[in-house]
Amino acid sequence: MAEYLIFLAISTSIFALFALGLNLQWGFTGLINFGHVAFMTLGAYTTVLLSLKGVPVLLAALVGAVLAALLGLLIGFSTLRLREDYLAIVTIGVGELVRLILNNQDLPVGDAWISGAFGVQSYPIPLVNLQPNLFVRLVMIAVLTLVAGITFYWLWRWTRPTYGAKRVVKKQEFVSRLVVASLLGLLSAAIYISGVIGLYNYNPKAGLMLLSLVVLAFVFWRLEVLVRSPWGRVLKAIREDEEVPKALGKNVFWYKLQSLMLGGAIAGIAGAFFAWQLSAIYTDNFQPQLTFDAWIMVILGGSGNNVGTILGAVIYFAYDTLTREFLPRIFTNLTSDQLGAFRIMIIGLILMVLMIWRPQGILGKKEELTLGK
Repeated sequence: MAEYLIFLAISTSIFALFALGLNLQWGFTGLINFGHVAFMTLGAYTTVLLSLKGVPVLLAALVGAVLAALLGLLIGFSTLRLREDYLAIVTIGVGELVRLILNNQDLPVGDAWISGAFGVQSYPIPLVNLQPNLFVRLVMIAVLTLVAGITFYWLWRWTRPTYGAKRVVKKQEFVSRLVVASLLGLLSAAIYISGVIGLYNYNPKAGLMLLSLVVLAFVFWRLEVLVRSPWGRVLKAIREDEEVPKALGKNVFWYKLQSLMLGGAIAGIAGAFFAWQLSAIYTDNFQPQLTFDAWIMVILGGSGNNVGTILGAVIYFAYDTLTREFLPRIFTNLTSDQLGAFRIMIIGLILMVLMIWRPQGILGKKEELTLGK
């Protein structure tokens, strides 16, 4: 169970990171990106190909993030002056273009050139070959404890935030926040216990989980700071009506470009972790479905809300895990393909009900709703 929870924690943190990049582009800036997987693909392949050339894995991941940001720059220069629907069409095409190019071209895998259709295997993965002594393992456990402690403290502060002596959360919102915080707190406690067990008896997957959680916490923290800064307020103004910031002298095109690049860089980092988790990547791992999985997470949790995005990722993977485990036991007469279609049908139904009952998502604010633009 501990190993399975570690696996789920890695998967959830990777796609939470991936969805945070999309939430910055769509939830805060209003950019319709249906090809978000292109950034993840570029980040993943850049990381593994450079690491096979001897580049340190963390440096290779940073280079992958930079290249993903440059892809965002290229897309932005060619599409951001077009209408929103054209941007959506172009990003879909770019996502498939990147995947098909990597599938049909020879790639520099180590010292040889190998067709991309064969994928890339046997690349370095962080902390896999590490044989830590007791002191190093205790340090890693201490880092995990620090992350868990900050998470619990932040959830407590988020439940009832105050400004001076004034409480700024209404009673109904407080109840919903309390429920969400309690669920996330219980999940964090389970992951923490599993992580401590995995790190003490050193499991490389536990090391990767620690690294992914640290990166997710850092990215979430910086995004929260950014979206509350004047830069973030300009993004929200662009999302609502870009003519207003234009009238105030803001370079709307440049702000959109920054959002697209930063969201792409975050997705590129998620791609590196995705490749490390898989330990062998093929172009079929980066289907357009991943983009729409991220959209589900953002819409479910609430667009324009970073906590909601993480909550959406948690709910999505909880749903995915529970249905994979229990549906075959309930519907024994259905084939695996039929069960897969049934699972997709259920989550589609959930989204339809959510759009009727709470179109802004679980934690989204109706006054900041961007779905109806």
